[in-house]
Amino acid sequence: MPESGPPFAPASEVLRQSAEIAARAGAAVAMRGFRSPDLVAHEKADHHDLVTEFDRASEEAIRAVLLERHPDSAVLGEEFGLLGDANARLVWHVDPIDGTAAFATGLAMWCVCIGAELDGTVVAGVVFDPVADQMFAADAHGATLNGDLRLVARGRVEPSRATVFSHFPWPRDLIWAPEAAMAQFREVTDAYGTVRSIGSGALAMCAIAAGWADAVLNLGANSWDVAASAFILRRAGGEYTAYLAGERVDPAQDHRCGNYVATVAGARFDALHELVRFQSGRDSAPMSRQR
Repeated sequence: MPESGPPFAPASEVLRQSAEIAARAGAAVAMRGFRSPDLVAHEKADHHDLVTEFDRASEEAIRAVLLERHPDSAVLGEEFGLLGDANARLVWHVDPIDGTAAFATGLAMWCVCIGAELDGTVVAGVVFDPVADQMFAADAHGATLNGDLRLVARGRVEPSRATVFSHFPWPRDLIWAPEAAMAQFREVTDAYGTVRSIGSGALAMCAIAAGWADAVLNLGANSWDVAASAFILRRAGGEYTAYLAGERVDPAQDHRCGNYVATVAGARFDALHELVRFQSGRDSAPMSRQR
């Protein structure tokens, strides 16, 4: 990745630095609860969707840092929604603990995500894994791990050898067209070398950016789940494709869409794209048990 960047490069560097500081502040709060015997997880939408007091406390710590450093910005977080002017030039997309289910059970498969959107375009992002002390970060100049290792999304491009991270099918994926979902799941597990779920889509995307895995697919994620990690992947040379109602989303806005396939450079994983394209059709259809 070239060292020179687009015109927003100086701002991008500053925003990446602020995101790193805020991510460490939020992670410090979250780590106080990780593997605590007193930790209690509560249901949000249902028993598959959990939250803890440390999700909220971490987001508050992150928000305080970001707004102190950039008082005219707005913060869109998973736990508290939008704080600030919805028309602000700078909007932060924050997931204080991506992988709460893993966090709540003591599994080290969670992270802090912060993406910076400037004038409608994501220009910086960080994904911090505090247990492993790994800071994935990107700005206009490229993507790095812990500030030193430059990330390059190279890997296996043949399906039979590829490692795929997939959160499909979750129970919500079996409501609309359940028979098709199971057929697609079988096709993917048969055709691809390894199919696994690691609990955090953001960490999975960063693994692809680092060349440790080859693809990830997800459905129904939010901007705070993907804004940072998709930007990191792209700055590492990987590919991120989002679908909505069966159509590909404009790359300039696809951080707002959570139905995606992310891959290493040069991969042509048609079955993954068809799965997500088809399943994204539920965004324009009633959530009934169709066959």
